[in-house]
Amino acid sequence: MRRDPSLYWSVSAKTRAPRPDEVDGRDYRFMSEEEFDRLVDDDAFLEWASMFGHRSGTLREPVERAQAEGHDVLLEIDVQGAEIVKERVPDAVLVFITPPSREELEHRLRARGTEDPEELRERLEVAFEKELPQQAWFDHVVENDDLERAADQVLAIIESHRTKDER
Repeated sequence: MRRDPSLYWSVSAKTRAPRPDEVDGRDYRFMSEEEFDRLVDDDAFLEWASMFGHRSGTLREPVERAQAEGHDVLLEIDVQGAEIVKERVPDAVLVFITPPSREELEHRLRARGTEDPEELRERLEVAFEKELPQQAWFDHVVENDDLERAADQVLAIIESHRTKDER
């Protein structure tokens, strides 16, 4: 985001409490189950999904507003959300960010210290048995083995699609 200020980062809605280092409105929009239900009923989400005992979703209005202002919008969503976005926005460009290995993902999850051992096991199982096998239907795959290199690759993908759209 620092490298391309024209990008718009979509802040997802979450039905869980913030972690100690998270800020409402910056990291996520934290909300109650009741508020989330109301927004689902109002069709306010571009996509939403349940995972790990909570729900997450992308609010439609901020995304549409940013697009109308000429911004490319970045969504940080899971595989379920990506499938819904692709159905609703067929020209969306999907980039699957993959960890370099199971061991490295486990190390990163342990380092953030937010999951108990059972939650950690479940997250790894979902990542490697359900999500990683689906990367083939994404438009691009970027391995996050080095943050700077991965960011460069994502920006190059965005720029290549901007160039295609201008033709």
